Amino acid sequence: MYLVESKGGAIACMFLALFFLGTWPALLTMLERRGRLPQHTYLDYSITNFFAALLIAFTFGEIGKGKPDEPNFLAQLAQDNWPSVLFAMGGGVVLSLGNLSSQYAFAFVGLSVTEVITASITVVIGTTLNYFLDDKINKAEILFPGVGCFLIAVFLGSAVHSSNASDNKAKLNNYTSDYKEAAIISSKESDLVKSKDLERGSSSADNVEAGTAVFLLELEERRAIKVFGKSTLIGLALTFSAGLCFSMFSPAFNLATNDQWHTLPKGIPHLTVYTAFFYFSISCFVIAIILNITFLYHPVLNLPKSSLKAYLEDSDGRIWALLAGLLCGFGNGLQFMGGQAAGYAAADAVQALPLVSTFWGVLLFGEYRRSSRRTYILLGSMLFMFIVAVAVLMASSGHRSSSHTAKE
Repeated sequence: MYLVESKGGAIACMFLALFFLGTWPALLTMLERRGRLPQHTYLDYSITNFFAALLIAFTFGEIGKGKPDEPNFLAQLAQDNWPSVLFAMGGGVVLSLGNLSSQYAFAFVGLSVTEVITASITVVIGTTLNYFLDDKINKAEILFPGVGCFLIAVFLGSAVHSSNASDNKAKLNNYTSDYKEAAIISSKESDLVKSKDLERGSSSADNVEAGTAVFLLELEERRAIKVFGKSTLIGLALTFSAGLCFSMFSPAFNLATNDQWHTLPKGIPHLTVYTAFFYFSISCFVIAIILNITFLYHPVLNLPKSSLKAYLEDSDGRIWALLAGLLCGFGNGLQFMGGQAAGYAAADAVQALPLVSTFWGVLLFGEYRRSSRRTYILLGSMLFMFIVAVAVLMASSGHRSSSHTAKE
């Protein structure tokens, strides 16, 4: 079994996890904006997300010869460790619910702001819990200022959302003049939304400039989840629900691998990170399949009904959904591997993933294009604060002892 035992290795895991976990939401958002039903997308995503956990368990979890206190993956499956297994599976349940909620929240609140709010809730609640569960191996004088930086960033993110919403409202109110301007600009090649870009996947909007009222109206017409005319409270409720779920999955995984509450029978070693991740992913997968098959026939938010047959026939964009599942699965695995070595509180630095998501939001979806100067200043401030927060949380990482002694 391979274990990350150095602080440098743990930080490398966290950086890779940060990129992966910040990228997969952009792929789901892209497919929703193309018009693919979120139920279809999430079913595809769930399959490869579970496959990633299996791959990690049967490779890293089986490298080398196991020890009595650090058994390999297959050996540990037969042990009497169900209290820790239940913690791991509980973490998988809340993660699945959080990911499902955030998928719908992306349409209402936007990719960047959804990630900012959910990440900040995760850091404030989840990181604080992990700090105490990890027996305070992280440096409190560094860790909690990092948490404070996330709080500042969430206020800035809320301000970005408010400012951008005002910008969009003004664009729609001035639709007639905006349309004429777009027609003039369409003859130029600068700052145009191209027909081949990943979001559109079609050539129907060659001459529509990103950020205009025409762009917003065409996006609403094309996308799967219709948001015009719906209360903003729907999106906020989904976002905060996702954040609360995300804040609990990492502490649950921490309890599964370190048994701080001493629930395991005497002589039974702690779950390795690979075994815990396997059980964690099983429950995540089962909940996702049950809920999304239900949503096919009983959709929410006025989405059209679908069926298993329609899902199987819907291959448009499937490769992107499958890729999103792999990125999320490997991202979670890397986060847990890094957390086992450096402490899960420090590993929660990957919750700065809005840095990555905002990059994709601007690059792929034209978020904040043609916005006001105030919006750009707030956006830059938010990103700067997230960079500070990630640096501070990673600097707080301690080093967990590699020994996982069984109870005497």
